[in-house]
Amino acid sequence: MKITAVLCVRNEGAFVLDWLAHHLACGVSHVVALSNDCQDGTDLMLDRLAQRGLVTHIRNDGPHDKGGIQFSGLKLADRAPAVQQADWLLALDIDEFVNVHVGARTLPDLIAALPGATAITLTWRLFGNCGVTRFEDRPIPQQFTRAAPEIMHWPWRAAMFKTLYRNDGTYAKLGVHRPRSPDKARLDQARWVDGNGAPLGADFLTRRIFSNYGRPMYGLAQLNHYPLGAMESYLLKVDRGRAVHSDQLLGMDYWTERNWCVDEDKSILALDQATAQHRADLADDAVLQDLHAAALRWRQARFDSLMAQEPYRALFARLLMTPPARPITPAAARFLTKQALRDPDNQDKT
Repeated sequence: MKITAVLCVRNEGAFVLDWLAHHLACGVSHVVALSNDCQDGTDLMLDRLAQRGLVTHIRNDGPHDKGGIQFSGLKLADRAPAVQQADWLLALDIDEFVNVHVGARTLPDLIAALPGATAITLTWRLFGNCGVTRFEDRPIPQQFTRAAPEIMHWPWRAAMFKTLYRNDGTYAKLGVHRPRSPDKARLDQARWVDGNGAPLGADFLTRRIFSNYGRPMYGLAQLNHYPLGAMESYLLKVDRGRAVHSDQLLGMDYWTERNWCVDEDKSILALDQATAQHRADLADDAVLQDLHAAALRWRQARFDSLMAQEPYRALFARLLMTPPARPITPAAARFLTKQALRDPDNQDKT
């Protein structure tokens, strides 16, 4: 079974090897990685990984079309042989880690547990910052273990998903959250299920990008989402900019909506031993180790540079003072969701 993950990155060299080690342990066969105008050597790291046969590296330095950096990258990935020849496809970001709860906790085990499914939604579980200030060169899932509760009523963005789907011709193009350009003649054969294995309605076949929130959805699998990381890392994320909505700046609103530290969830650490084996193999490559060390130095230098600028210094101070998010009542959540979905910018995209 060929499972190809598609990844878009910019200045993420400090995280690439840990992310790759986890997903190789989780059953990903190959990664198609799109790099965008990297200054930290991420692109050189991906070149080296490509030489080892683990990654197909495509440079996506621009110019980019109006859909944004990530959509431009996915269009390039659509033409890659590793995408076209895959049995299953999954678009991910560097701060997303697949967390399977069945069998040996791999994607093939998840697929085997859902034999009739052609698309499986992996719903985000948001893992908050929880007061971590300094960046540390250690796997993200080991550092951040407190998350949003499984049943969420607000914000609806907490229930967004990424889609693991069979590459059988039903959908012609990759998408950020879901496959795009469906073949209408094949849609009646599509079978979408959620992370509990429950069948999903017809609206998921063509447009939905968030799960049916307010109910359990992680029984078989979830997508651990670490959108914040350490406070130092968040400043670099703000500096980097958004991959999809490049005209929208990250700030305190993004932080407070995602800083959930309500429940402890260490389930992903069940893959630690297998992940460590893959990471040790990557560490044996002197070229990769040198590039990783260079990315760490770049990261520290960039943070120091940002802290010399008042807007970033002020943002960092606000992060230090802001408590984690707390759940709200279902009634308040219904009102807020209704208001949010009136905003055209919040409507889910095909």
